[in-house]
Amino acid sequence: MSQKKVILITGASSGMGKETARDLIRAGHTVYAAARNLANMQDLSEAGGHALSLDIAKEGEAAQVVARVIEEQGRIDVLWNNAGFGLYGPVEQVELDQARYQFEVNLFGLAAVTKAALPTMRAKRSGLIINTSSMGGKIYTPLGAWYHATKHALEGWSDCLRLELKEFGIKVVILEPGLIETGFAAGVKHHFADEAVSGPYQRMVQALLKTAESGAMKGSDPSVISKAVRKIIRAKRPRTRYLVGAMAKPLVYIRNLLGDRAYDKIILSQVK
Repeated sequence: MSQKKVILITGASSGMGKETARDLIRAGHTVYAAARNLANMQDLSEAGGHALSLDIAKEGEAAQVVARVIEEQGRIDVLWNNAGFGLYGPVEQVELDQARYQFEVNLFGLAAVTKAALPTMRAKRSGLIINTSSMGGKIYTPLGAWYHATKHALEGWSDCLRLELKEFGIKVVILEPGLIETGFAAGVKHHFADEAVSGPYQRMVQALLKTAESGAMKGSDPSVISKAVRKIIRAKRPRTRYLVGAMAKPLVYIRNLLGDRAYDKIILSQVK
């Protein structure tokens, strides 16, 4: 087994965060799983992990969680910033407060956890930070403007962070999942602005919801993410990006190969 690591994972109460946390505990690592829903992480505690309550949109809680791990373990070897969600709806109809909350969770909350962890990592001149972006940080889809905006922002933010931390021996890796069976499709429906269902964009909204409900957005099992994260942690020199899961590589390839107008045509054909 590789050297035992102290690992902090946000967004660990379900999906790929929870499954990966479980696998890392089994591998013998010291895993702190953080999320709002403590009850959903009870099984991780029973397996030998540490479950912590964290509302990532509250900066004070981020600092408290990081301080707790450092107090108990003296270090954080790996920080996996995995918490996030997808807000969908037409730009015209999504309230700006909703959009701001999307950024609070997907970018600023992630930044708060990272900033809290950096002083100790920097002092030890070692550490690994994995940021969960998405293939959505490389492509775009209709009705997902605010979600894609956060992921595109996270890509640039992570690239800059990687350069800033290189001299301190801290690695920054961007994880770019494709479609993963984590309930994201159901979340798309849940996070739609209510007005959008019957508003001027209802044709496109209903088409996208129909696609989500049809199973056409079926993704890879979360185990592919667990495998990728474990590979990143073991690597002496991990890649800067890992594009993993259903449709991730094909869609990004098509986007880069065909250019904007051809890509637009293909994507719009899916919401007719």
